[in-house]
Order: sequence, then C-alpha cells, then structure tokens
Amino acid sequence: MLRLLHTADVHLGARHADLGDAATAQRERQFAAFKAAVDLAIERKVDLFLVAGDLFDSNTQPRRSVERVAAELARLAQSKIRSVIVPGTHDCYERASIYRAYDLKALAGSTPDDDLVTVITPDQPTLHLPTLDATVHATVFATKRAPYSPLRDVHVDSATEPRATWHVGVVHGALAIPDRTDRDEVVVTKEEIAASGLDYLALGHWHSTQRGKAGSTTYAYSGAPEPVAVDQDGAGKVLVVTLDDAAGGKSVTVEEAAVGRTTFERLDVDAARLNGQPDLVAKLQAKANPDLVLEARLTGVRPDELDVDPGEVEEQLKGSFLRLRVRDQSMPALSEGAIPSADTITGAFIRDVEGRIAELEADPSDATTLEASELRDVLRLGRLLLAGHEVSL
Repeated sequence: MLRLLHTADVHLGARHADLGDAATAQRERQFAAFKAAVDLAIERKVDLFLVAGDLFDSNTQPRRSVERVAAELARLAQSKIRSVIVPGTHDCYERASIYRAYDLKALAGSTPDDDLVTVITPDQPTLHLPTLDATVHATVFATKRAPYSPLRDVHVDSATEPRATWHVGVVHGALAIPDRTDRDEVVVTKEEIAASGLDYLALGHWHSTQRGKAGSTTYAYSGAPEPVAVDQDGAGKVLVVTLDDAAGGKSVTVEEAAVGRTTFERLDVDAARLNGQPDLVAKLQAKANPDLVLEARLTGVRPDELDVDPGEVEEQLKGSFLRLRVRDQSMPALSEGAIPSADTITGAFIRDVEGRIAELEADPSDATTLEASELRDVLRLGRLLLAGHEVSL
C-alpha cells in the first residue's frame, strides 16, 4: 500500500494587491495552510508528500520565505516522509527559477545521497523511490509554456517497467476543454491520461478540488490549500490518496481534507422584511467572522421607504469579515391600489413608466431586464418625490 498527500497551488508570497491592508494576513494564512498540510501528512503517516506546482507565487521570493518552506520539508524528512515538488507556471523552471537560485533540498537538510526531498527538473523527468516501491513521473520544462504535453512520453508498461508497483504522475496544467483551455500554458487531454498507464495523476493549476478517471488512471486536482483569491470557494483542501494492491487488484481511494481557514457563505436577505439599513447591519454583524467571505444579497420586493447603501454597509462592517460584499438585487414594487387620474402629474408619470416596464418584462433579455430594473427604480424615486419625500441619489 502507498499513501500520499497531494497538494498544489499554495502560491506562497502572493502579493494580493486587491486586499490592501489585509494582504500580509492573507499571505500568512496561505503559509498556515501549507503548514497544516505538513501536519496532516505527519499525523496520517503518509509515505509521500506531492506538490503539483506553484508552491511559490513567483520566482522572486526572499530567502527567508524559502527557508520557511525548507523548515517544513525538514519536518517531513524527519518523519521519513518523502517530498516531491514540481515547478508550476508561476514558479516555472526558467533561468531565473527560484529552484535554481536556492537548493531547497540542501536547505531542508536532505543530502545528495537520499531521496527525502526532490525538486523535479527537466533533467530528471522520473524519480524511482525503491523504499516506496513507486516511481514518480513528472515532465518539467524550462519555459512557462510547454512545447508539448507533459504526458506525451508517459506510457507505463508493467512488462517493461517491472521495478515499481506504483506509478504516480504529477502535472501542473489544465485538463483540455475545447474553447476554454486553448491558451493555457500547459494542457493535457483525458485521452493522454488514459494512455499513460499511471495509477494516479496528481494535477495542479486549477484552484478547486475535483477528480475523475480516464482509462485505468485516477486523476485529481487538489485545489489550493488556502484560497488565493477571495472568490475561490472550492479551495481550502488537500487530498490524501491511498493506493492499495490487495488480493482483488489495485485500487485508488481519494479523500478530501480541509486545511484552509477561509470559509464562504452566501446570504439572501428579504428586503420586504428589513426595517432600514441599521437592521441590515445588525443581521450581518451577527455573522461576523474574520475567516468568512460573506456575500449578502438583498432580494425580493423593496418597499419605497427602504434606503440602503451597500457601499456604506460594507464600510461599516469593515474588519468584521475577511471580505464582505453586499449586493442589492431587490426589485422596487409596482404601484399598489388606485392610481391617480391620468390628468395629474403623478397619474401620468406612473402610467407611462409602468406601461414601459410591462412592455420590457413581456419580452425579457439581458438588455430589457436591465432597463426594466432601472425603470422600477425610476418609478420608486418618482413616487417618493411626488409625495414630497426627500430622496438621496
């Protein structure tokens, strides 16, 4: 039996320019998730720790950051867990690669004579680990864009490669999807995966966990262990993979394990039940959590008197969440009760606007839906103004 932990897309050192003052904290969260993955590997007593690319967000990192990573790899080595790292597209093995600038193996205390820490390079596309009865296949290129598929030359044949029971592939790239991945730097197809003969293919590049099978090969994306962007609600996990060669034949079991701290939630708030902006602030404040990315949406029919500024709400609750986004998707009501005479300004206005809204909503499209929504706002504001209310725009 072989047990491995599969992670990828850690993106240590990411700048997070969109997070402003929270960028430093998010970088620490990403490192904490990597450390949690190492903790889990030691706790589960896995045999192999795989990083399928983009361990670092770029090839420009300070030495202290590389040393922090090396210290974690050293912890794995001390537990006799072998680590295999494949450069990705952010930390690709170009001339200025971080893996050329620093000897990660030596920094982790591993020696040239052992196989406890290995960074795959173009000169070493396969790594045989006799202690684990396994071979790792990972074609790496010296450029960000691959000149050909990294699985082109991977065709495991037990008749010609009898020295290992288990054959594990590691690729940082996109699974081919017509018209969607054509411009990606590295692309592999399901047909290539099926033809590889691998027992398991560890994929990186996509930040959400997903898995599948092609031929006899089980493949999976581990996703990022901590979201790199605050809209990646499929991230936050690593995969613990068990390859078993029991009497009934080979089997591969993939288990998801959470290591990230960030959580995501979408909350719909019925505008008709709100008593004003302070009421909305109170409802959201009740969910305050520095690890939560909350998307709150105002829905339903909005009373004319309800005055909510989403930007103000977000500013008031700044610091209560990792990120808060408030969107007003509520719909202003049409006029209720008897409409004033068409001879009056109010009556003429309401009839004219509601007539146009009815025409637009009868033949909905993206453009007409948007215009109808805008006209409902016009109707609401017009009613308020004609009734003598002050309206802030």
